Amino acid sequence: MKVRIIGMMVAACVFGFLQAAHGAEVAKIGVIDFQRIIDTSNAGKRSSEEIKRQGKKMEKVLKEKESEVEALKKEMEQKALVMSQEAKDEKERALRIKTNDLVSLRKRYLDTLKETNLKLSNQIKDDVFQIVEKMGKRGGYLLILEKRVGGVIYAPSAIDITDKVIQEYNAVDAKRREKKQSKD
Repeated sequence: MKVRIIGMMVAACVFGFLQAAHGAEVAKIGVIDFQRIIDTSNAGKRSSEEIKRQGKKMEKVLKEKESEVEALKKEMEQKALVMSQEAKDEKERALRIKTNDLVSLRKRYLDTLKETNLKLSNQIKDDVFQIVEKMGKRGGYLLILEKRVGGVIYAPSAIDITDKVIQEYNAVDAKRREKKQSKD
């Protein structure tokens, strides 16, 4: 009798473990490449173009200011022998002021570009994270990692969902731009 009860308990345990093993789902893991999303998505391309456009504008202004400083230096060198000490001091003072203005303008422009880049990148990041979260829930993913920051050294291309994220992001971005244009 004891043997029969023990046998039944063993059988129940074995069938229970088999059921648990049979019912377990395969862990679905995905990987995204955020830099590739920035480089190839429509919003990422627009933000890169915006930064380049602002950079070119700023570079043009800086070149004009640099040429003014160079012209002032050249003028000082050419007229140094015939200028009075007071005039030399005044020109040197003006040159220092223009040089300092140029340096501070360059710093302000760099800060502005960094700020713009950060703002645009954060907007893209927020959008992508929302999309990835929805895709993860919809697709039944257990885990989705960012390829570079997440410390992923190797991942087979079969689990890379970057292209799907880009497609969905482009669709969301197109709808957003359409709404914005209809309001304007």
